[in-house]
Amino acid sequence: MAKTATTNTAGTTVKPGLPVYALVGEVPFLQQQSLAAITATLSDEPQRIDVDGERAGLAEVLDELRSFAMFGGEKLVVVRDADEFISKHRPQLEDYVAAPADSGTLVLRCRSLPGNQRIAKSIAKVGQVIKCEPPKERELPAWIEQRARTAHGLEMDRDAADLLADLIGAELGRIDNELAKLALNVDGPVTAQTIRAGGVAFQREQQMWSMTDALSSGDTAEAVRRWRQLQQTDSSAAFRAVTWLAIWVEKATAARRMKLRSNASDFAIGKELRIWPASNVGPLLAQAETMGDVGLRRALDQLALLDRRIKTGFANVGPAVERFLVTL
Repeated sequence: MAKTATTNTAGTTVKPGLPVYALVGEVPFLQQQSLAAITATLSDEPQRIDVDGERAGLAEVLDELRSFAMFGGEKLVVVRDADEFISKHRPQLEDYVAAPADSGTLVLRCRSLPGNQRIAKSIAKVGQVIKCEPPKERELPAWIEQRARTAHGLEMDRDAADLLADLIGAELGRIDNELAKLALNVDGPVTAQTIRAGGVAFQREQQMWSMTDALSSGDTAEAVRRWRQLQQTDSSAAFRAVTWLAIWVEKATAARRMKLRSNASDFAIGKELRIWPASNVGPLLAQAETMGDVGLRRALDQLALLDRRIKTGFANVGPAVERFLVTL
């Protein structure tokens, strides 16, 4: 099958057929979207292997890249949290990038990769470095307009985009959720009045928050009950659940990181991550601590797989989300 270029959420053209990609930035939503764009340039069902960059050995990664997929087709090897992996194995990675295997595609997901480093230059020479940086505050309305048009087929005027940015802030995953709901429920152009009239939609969003609040408190039974209730009262819930749960996992990860790195107060974490009221931060932190780094990363991986299975028709949304809640 011929490979074609595609674009990520930021509008960056992802070049097809490259042996190495680096996804650079602090926003998991943008990295996930870029990874989806890379996957779209490969075969319909590439064999994907995800490894933890903080624990994976170099030999493990290179062996995967140099071996062929078990059932034929293409192989995609994704290294999460690759900053430490790159630092630890920089010379060997530079050697690999200089002569990459043709049996697999390597994707390095990292928070930072300065362009003046040799490894960054090497990747840019044979592959692609994709910046996964969120738009600045003044650029957010334009990002919303573009995302509405390209991903959801919505025409949205600037006043509507400004209002949505004010209501939600720079949480790109939540914005994308709201755009998906508008695409389902609105015929014609989206105006500021459309957004203002969507109080019910924001109320439903609060219901989704109540489900993740139950997860934060460790009450799985309540989370499942609220999920079942959501399905009965909100026809768009099935299309938003996976992204919403991913946002919750990402917030739990970010909250835990802030607590471990700077011992930030619950109020500071709530303000930074837009978690209100601040009393919700404590239970979220407790759940994040229980899951740990490995559990949080595993949850994101499970959601990525679940999203793909739902979109390709291999999973029923309601039971699939419920199984995720129970196993979390």
